[in-house]
Amino acid sequence: MQGVVLVTGVMAAGKSTVAQLLAERLPRAAHVRGDVFRRMIVSGRQEYLPGASDEALAQLRLRYRLSAATADAYAEAGFTAVVQDVVLGAELTAYVRLVRTRPLYVVVLAPDAGTVAAREAGRAKTGYHGAAWTVPALDEALRASTPPIGLWLDTSAQTPAETVEAVLAGRERARVL
Repeated sequence: MQGVVLVTGVMAAGKSTVAQLLAERLPRAAHVRGDVFRRMIVSGRQEYLPGASDEALAQLRLRYRLSAATADAYAEAGFTAVVQDVVLGAELTAYVRLVRTRPLYVVVLAPDAGTVAAREAGRAKTGYHGAAWTVPALDEALRASTPPIGLWLDTSAQTPAETVEAVLAGRERARVL
């Protein structure tokens, strides 16, 4: 795989682990973590939550623009950029338009909600605890409003290594541009 690979899905779907392992399998790759751009806002940050303000949506879209531009810069330098972030709903189509590099691959990790809840309970960082998002609500957003583009993988019964193998085997289905 060359170009840009977007690995998306709900929180605790395994995006960070899979993106890192995928980047390690490629001969020349960079792992672009979308959440880094959110955390760079030191003051005035507004989290994107259900019913988010216009400012929170603007900051989310800024994060996407920055990660897409960073991915393009790595690709221009000869690296495969493996981007990992929560990009759901209509924002996925918008993100695809932001990336200039070709080829562009989209991989959607879609384990079932029960698996996501179990993974969330077993990890140190928490995406759902105390937050306005719930696993069922975000899972519904993924399945009901995210366009069916790229390679969708039900990773409920897969190890991260098995998921990377599935991504590599399905790379032509993952290619969107």
